[in-house]
Amino acid sequence: MAIQFSKHGANLILAARNRENLIKVAEFCQTKGGKALAVQTDITDKIQCKQLIERAIQEFGRIDTLINNAGISMLANFDEIEDITLLEKIMKVNYFGSMYCTHFALPYLKKTKGRIVAVSSLTGKTGVPTRSGYSASKHAMAGFFDSIRIELAGSGVSVTTLYPGFIATEMRENALNKDGVCLGISPMNESNMMSVSKGAGIIINAIAKRKREVVMTFKAKFGLWVKLIFPGLVDYIAKKAVEK
Repeated sequence: MAIQFSKHGANLILAARNRENLIKVAEFCQTKGGKALAVQTDITDKIQCKQLIERAIQEFGRIDTLINNAGISMLANFDEIEDITLLEKIMKVNYFGSMYCTHFALPYLKKTKGRIVAVSSLTGKTGVPTRSGYSASKHAMAGFFDSIRIELAGSGVSVTTLYPGFIATEMRENALNKDGVCLGISPMNESNMMSVSKGAGIIINAIAKRKREVVMTFKAKFGLWVKLIFPGLVDYIAKKAVEK
């Protein structure tokens, strides 16, 4: 997304924990025509989230779009998890981090009639086995952003929630197992997944059009429609898909 935005000449504040990788992305964005600043940030820390927003204001004087895209996953059956504080970690990254950044950015977004963007997951629409903690955090995101969308009606601030399916990122390699250790390797064949560039393009188009929400694959849209009529069938399909 950062690279595609930079091609449009955007001013970018890039935030993540890995400063070295952030700097590489920022430098590459600069070569594509944008201005990019890397700000090392752990979004589970609300003070760092506040400082991130303040840095954006110091650098550019305004915020037009906030994209909440940080995330961490977990693959384990709930009854296999001994240390349930692992689920708190998932919630802190996926939900609280998004909430913190939105809280501190909102006053500035109201001034610019800007955009709030939340990258959720299909697990924020329906439960998936082995993803209980992840799904819970994405459901929390969905409820939060749906609520503030209604609250902000008439303010000029739009709220767009994205529900991607499987995208070929390093999300699954970095997912936690039942012991809180990164898997290190994806348990899925990612060659048939949506590419990062295509996923980013869909998201950017949704942001530009200020869409309410976007379910990013036809298969997922169909599955959600089926769930309204045959919810048990969707549970069965989800179970079989994970087993496969």
